[in-house]
Amino acid sequence: MKLPFRRPEKPVLKGPEDRMTLTEHLAELRTRIIRSLLAVVIGIIVVLAAYNPVLEFLLQPYRDLCAATPKFCELSQGNVISIAPLEGFTTRLSISTYGGILLALPVLMWQIWRFIVPALHAKEKKYAIPLVVSSVLLFLLGAFVAYWTLEKALEFLISWAGADVQSSFRVSEYVRLVLLMVAAFGIAFEFPVLLVFLQLVGVLTPQTLLKGWRYAILTVFVIAAVITPSGDPYSMMALALPMTLFYLISIVIGLLFQRRKRANEASA
Repeated sequence: MKLPFRRPEKPVLKGPEDRMTLTEHLAELRTRIIRSLLAVVIGIIVVLAAYNPVLEFLLQPYRDLCAATPKFCELSQGNVISIAPLEGFTTRLSISTYGGILLALPVLMWQIWRFIVPALHAKEKKYAIPLVVSSVLLFLLGAFVAYWTLEKALEFLISWAGADVQSSFRVSEYVRLVLLMVAAFGIAFEFPVLLVFLQLVGVLTPQTLLKGWRYAILTVFVIAAVITPSGDPYSMMALALPMTLFYLISIVIGLLFQRRKRANEASA
């Protein structure tokens, strides 16, 4: 007997030819959003519990620079300052929020993918796990590159302030720069995943990407110069060169998929 309060079964969609109603789309979207928010909240709690080690980790590039070049830190001695009553609290919230999103990234990527799966064919759905895993790994790689170049970026910014200028950073501004660097590099490193996905669904072809490689590389360097928060040449090159390499790798992956597709069609 069917109970009146029983939740209706979720429709099973085998491909884009099976359409969901608007109500089903909204219910599915709500479910994905709730799961994503829960994952972020759990991540925020974890980062809050480990806030002091996380802050020490973020400050390490600045302290390494001060140890290598003491003249840059004669005033601050490698420490950051807080000049407003709420600055420490808001900084803790910022670090916890960004850290929670970073920890929840695998769940977020999976929920996004599961939401768009009904619009894909069965042969495209099988690439779900590789695309999600590669997205997470590339974002983490981008975050690592941003952290790795941070010391050089700080050295460039401090040196350009002038020989007679003593630097002492506010904790909120320093953390903001680090988080923006991590976010910019992490999102930019998703570039090859997007290109591969567009080739899988037939929006782009590797021949099209190969034909416009000169304009693509120029565009990559322009975008890297625009989105790099620090604006220094070291960070810009550290972002532009991997993106250029990823562009070429995505073309190779597209050619391999194209060859496999033709082989399957020939055998069929």
